[in-house]
Amino acid sequence: MAWWLMKSEPEVYGIQHLEAEGTTLWDGIRNYQARNFMRTMAAGDQVFFYHSNAKPPGIVGLMEVIETGIIDPSQFDPISKYYDPASKAEAPRWDCARLRYGRSFATMLSLDSLREQFSVEELSVVRRGNRLSILPVSEASAGRILELLGEPA
Repeated sequence: MAWWLMKSEPEVYGIQHLEAEGTTLWDGIRNYQARNFMRTMAAGDQVFFYHSNAKPPGIVGLMEVIETGIIDPSQFDPISKYYDPASKAEAPRWDCARLRYGRSFATMLSLDSLREQFSVEELSVVRRGNRLSILPVSEASAGRILELLGEPA
């Protein structure tokens, strides 16, 4: 099992949306590095849900990867803001994963708190200007995050 951090703006798709739906297709990723991280995910991996572009930004919950290797349908939809006219059905560029709601944390672990507790080498989300929406998290860092939140592993 691996650990990840995935960002989403709470007004666009927040933890409350995932809780209401139960599962979601995490589509619309249009960064090759983030896509490549998603391609290494496996069912059972645990994911920290991070609210970005929020005041304050931070970790708000936990999700589980339940399916990977799904072709992202939004790349072929001309109405979608994630449409990619260069992507072809016979050679799709983008894929996505299906995630299941795990739990919401009683308190948010803010980016400022993360910066106080972790170095860039330990947790890359604390790097200033980091805009990548999917990031790997080491098992040691995941354990510390859960501990800081007062949450069971």
